[in-house]
Amino acid sequence: MKHIAYVILAVMLLPGSSALQAQGRNNQTVDGYRGIWFTLGQFSAYGDKYSGGLGTYTAHHSPLAIYAPAVDKTFFVYGGTTSADEKYLLCMIGSFDHKTGMVSKPVVVNDKGGVDDPHDNPSLMIDGDGYVWVYVSGRNVRRTGYKYRSVRPYDITAFEQVTEEVMTYPQPMFIPGKGYFHFFTKYTGVRELYFETSTDGRSWTEDVKLAGIRRPTYERAGHYQVSNHRGNYIFTFFNWHPNGNVDQRTNVYYVETRDFGQTFRTADGQPLDLPLEDIGSPARVLDYAAKKKNVYLCDADVDAEGNPVCLYVISDGHQPGPQNGPREWMILFRKNNEWIERKIGESDHNYDMGSLFLDKGKWRVVIPTESGPQPPGSGGEVVIWESRDAGLHWKRKKQITAASERNHNYIRRVVNGKPPFMFLWADGNPDKFSRSCLYIGDFKGNVYRLPYDMTEQAQRPEKLRVGRDNR
Repeated sequence: MKHIAYVILAVMLLPGSSALQAQGRNNQTVDGYRGIWFTLGQFSAYGDKYSGGLGTYTAHHSPLAIYAPAVDKTFFVYGGTTSADEKYLLCMIGSFDHKTGMVSKPVVVNDKGGVDDPHDNPSLMIDGDGYVWVYVSGRNVRRTGYKYRSVRPYDITAFEQVTEEVMTYPQPMFIPGKGYFHFFTKYTGVRELYFETSTDGRSWTEDVKLAGIRRPTYERAGHYQVSNHRGNYIFTFFNWHPNGNVDQRTNVYYVETRDFGQTFRTADGQPLDLPLEDIGSPARVLDYAAKKKNVYLCDADVDAEGNPVCLYVISDGHQPGPQNGPREWMILFRKNNEWIERKIGESDHNYDMGSLFLDKGKWRVVIPTESGPQPPGSGGEVVIWESRDAGLHWKRKKQITAASERNHNYIRRVVNGKPPFMFLWADGNPDKFSRSCLYIGDFKGNVYRLPYDMTEQAQRPEKLRVGRDNR
């Protein structure tokens, strides 16, 4: 077992100690919901590869929000900052009380100590006893990741650090009757996929390598993934980076486990040996490399029949702009034991990102497909698309933001969401440094902006009159 001890409080409290310095603003409240703004700094003729308000970035940090019926609250994490004129990452948590309709003042779980990069954003989990866990991403091997647990159940006022370790893109899950399952990424010269398990959240198995596909012709490769679970059924979709080049990401692979990571198999039951290393593995579902298409994974969920579903964007290349064609929103699902892919719609940037919502009679996606105030930068105006035949055909249903000042992006699903907080996102100007506000919304088209500045311990979000019905 991999045992990682608590941070020793006595050391943390020594004046001038690095542990004390690293804590910074931990467990302090912030007077408002202020998202982090970021630029990757990789510019071409049509702007940055991606930039803007990235408080709910990346697609590979999940989940970000969970509704807890025991207390009738939605808990959510995001990448925040100190003020409108500073790029300083704070890994934040907030809560929305469905009884009062108010949000609490957000709490700093981890002060990143000067980092401005939302690759270090947090993800969220709530265990069977109601303890709130925040997994803070590291970056490569230069910055470590952390696991935090709330001191009290369903209470975000104080967190204790449980681990410090090398991990990026955390995707934690709590499986009743089993324990804690965690998909994540390690940088080994490239981005390779791993998982670990625990019965108590404190002592973990050794990291198990899931995928590092390179054979037969590539010396190295890499992956991004989106995962989910229903009960003991745990699964992940991932793409492939030829020679480790994320600008050539392509293909779609799928694996699942139903015994808490003891064995993995394909959707049709073929057993798989780990780690996956062959390009043509039976886990490969779509060969987009043959079509010379890039694949940008967005979300994964399970339909009413228990089948896996994946939402993603494809394009002709990594640089922004019309030369790489329209960005096509695709959905991949299983029907009658066959994989089916369908196109939903189009947008104008590879890093437009949204989420899946799968009900028995209605599938929906919430995605920024309408051009925003800063085209062709990442993000845009938010639109609900709908399918009434389980993914086969799609209709643009309702635009819920319009005439915005800044592009909206990275719309994230609330696990077990309850209106009016069904999804969460941030805005920002991808062309220049700007403030970034956070928003929540529902399928009626209600949109609320979380208070950027707060004078009370709890405040009501501002309801916006921006929806437009397209029925």
